[in-house]
Amino acid sequence: MAPRILFVFTSATTTLSGHPTGWFLPEAAHPYYVLAPHAEIDFAAPKGPNPPLDPGSIESYKSDTDSVKFLEDSVVKQKLASAKTLTEVNVDDYDAVFYVGGHGPVIDLASDPENAKLVSAFWQKGKITSAVCHGPAALVGGVDADGKSIFSGREFTGFSNEEEIAVDEVKAVPFLLEDKIKGLGGQYSKAGAWQAKVVVDGKLITGQNPASAEPIGKAILEALQK
Repeated sequence: MAPRILFVFTSATTTLSGHPTGWFLPEAAHPYYVLAPHAEIDFAAPKGPNPPLDPGSIESYKSDTDSVKFLEDSVVKQKLASAKTLTEVNVDDYDAVFYVGGHGPVIDLASDPENAKLVSAFWQKGKITSAVCHGPAALVGGVDADGKSIFSGREFTGFSNEEEIAVDEVKAVPFLLEDKIKGLGGQYSKAGAWQAKVVVDGKLITGQNPASAEPIGKAILEALQK
């Protein structure tokens, strides 16, 4: 039987500074096309169907093959249109969860109590828990069976302070991902700005930025095949 993976998207449409946001196109498209030939993939978001896509990511990736394909893919369109709410997800149905990035997850998923429950359930059942770019912000409420952060004592990566400053979005988000997760006891590492970086620490798999989206797909696949 093929493994099953849940892709979780943000439902947030604007940042704290009022700019349009949502999920970031290549951070869904690249891992999707790495994993889809080998796994069954379902989509979910806090508000369920048709999670909002960051319009800037369409523009920035209009010459990126996988991103264009993802936008036009009839199977993907159907999955987005029928995305589950977080309360409809049965963790036992899945082998892995993957959080797509974009500034949105910092706005809604990071502080969503239902999402914190979901992350904790995936983690406590020993399932692959993964996220790329701003996606790790969605994992900050996740705890182990003793109530300790899933990041405590573990290595991780994610969108760096340096990158957030470079895109001038520090005021757009309630916290800087790098600082927040270090505060939970996570051990942060990064590549240079916009360079690919994936960190695998047991079942916790994180990627730094858009360039890390395809490599994290490969890392999740490798973990599933073990």
